[in-house]
Amino acid sequence: MQHDRPVTHLTRARDRDGGIGWWARDDAGGWGALPAGTTLGALLALDADAFVERLGAVARTSADPGVTPVAPVDDDTEVWAAGVTYEISRQARMEESSEASVYEAVYDAARPELFFKSIGWRVQGPGAPIGVRADSTWDVPEPELGLVCNAAGAVVGYVVVNDVSSRSIEGENPLYLPQAKMYRGSCAVGPSIALAAAVPDPYRLAITAQILRGGAPLWRGATSTSRLHRTFDELVGYLYRAEVFPRGVVLATGTSAVPDNDVTLRPGDEVVIEIENVGTLSNTVAPADWAAGG
Repeated sequence: MQHDRPVTHLTRARDRDGGIGWWARDDAGGWGALPAGTTLGALLALDADAFVERLGAVARTSADPGVTPVAPVDDDTEVWAAGVTYEISRQARMEESSEASVYEAVYDAARPELFFKSIGWRVQGPGAPIGVRADSTWDVPEPELGLVCNAAGAVVGYVVVNDVSSRSIEGENPLYLPQAKMYRGSCAVGPSIALAAAVPDPYRLAITAQILRGGAPLWRGATSTSRLHRTFDELVGYLYRAEVFPRGVVLATGTSAVPDNDVTLRPGDEVVIEIENVGTLSNTVAPADWAAGG
């Protein structure tokens, strides 16, 4: 049956036979499979209205499809990230860094810090392991609101991003940022894309993050996107300067839930991030050199 309720989420999931496809969901429990071969890139090539219309046209039923969500990106989806967008992030980066002045300056500069985080095939989804490097001594999750942008730079959805980072490597030298931010298991995205219309005020979303060790709470942080120092238009505008994203892009907007300097991730921990109206992303922690296919 066709639900009258609007689609609220776009989910990429594995079915009982192991096949992976895209599903449209509404808040009444209706699920509908998009046509085989559908890609996020093709959807994000549409303008914002056509994107919503395409998903709204999907027939949905209330039957449980028995699927398991995976990372809601294509293999070629680019994930970028912004840094030092919250006051607490500026303070933390200044405290950890041997070159504190660069973080102090970028916080108030017109141009934001933007960096490439991951290509889609490297992104970890719900329940998949995130990694910590063997050559790092201080590793943390960074819970962030991700903007799902179409080819024209319009924000058509939101998603939870864990920008896992080595603070010890980054703090040693800012030029080590790629090694601190881009390695196996350093990026998790999920559980689904919440469509923009399903998130009434993205500048007032509660964000919570927890590290569980042995099932018990080790650390908990809470913040809100209301503390964001920059607008989405600023961040997206700079990302699209001198660049094109014909298949869209995910842009993480920075963190302000920062673990204390005596807290570091260990293999076996679990990280749980919840963003109001967007979803909850949970991942276990493993060494970044875990066996292929792990």
